[in-house]
Amino acid sequence: MKLEILTKHENRDIQNGIISKIRDLINYKNLEPGDKLPAERVLSEKFGVSRSNVREAIQKLEFYGILNSKPQSGTFIANIGQIAMNGMIDDILSLEEQDFKSLVETRILLELKTVKLAAIRRTEEDLERLKQAFNAYKTKMIAGDDCLEEDLLFHLAIASASKNSTMNTLMLLITPEIIVAYDQDRVCDGDVALAEVKKHEDIYMAIKDQNPQLAKEKMKLHFSKLYDYIYGKDRKIKIGKG
Repeated sequence: MKLEILTKHENRDIQNGIISKIRDLINYKNLEPGDKLPAERVLSEKFGVSRSNVREAIQKLEFYGILNSKPQSGTFIANIGQIAMNGMIDDILSLEEQDFKSLVETRILLELKTVKLAAIRRTEEDLERLKQAFNAYKTKMIAGDDCLEEDLLFHLAIASASKNSTMNTLMLLITPEIIVAYDQDRVCDGDVALAEVKKHEDIYMAIKDQNPQLAKEKMKLHFSKLYDYIYGKDRKIKIGKG
């Protein structure tokens, strides 16, 4: 799935409207995990929007784990309870730009804990996923290419390696918005690009070595630039010691 589906601002109102209607449909029909949604064409006609708009909204809900699309079979509700689903959709719909600082603070608190858990709990499979994401990020960053999706996948791989499904879900909700908003205002090339690659590599190596405290310290260093971005270099807020 392309990252722009999560962050395309001009389509956000349309997407949110469709997502709200899909939620209402699920609730009204009392659909349960495993039940099938109507076809895109049917939803398009019912909601009065294009099929591409419906497809993007479904892909967004699929990304967040609320729906599952199966080729030639259709779209199904994921294995998630109705209360949890409604709460997750409310969170998706409430992600607005004016909450950016709150999202950043939440992400930092989450990921400082998540990276420690990842260092303790990661499997060889997790490590391979992290390595692939890091290498893809490194290649594009050094080349000066857009590496938003690779950066996102690296951080989401850390969340997955933590083996904490709640933290993983929260990271899925807030990380795409933060990375895109932050990236719109920065240019990374030359020594800056190499420095960013090194920070990611240090995090990866700490997780590989199963050193949770070092992993946290390297993640904290990685986030210092993000804190500068939202609070200024004279910030008084410090990243917690927990």
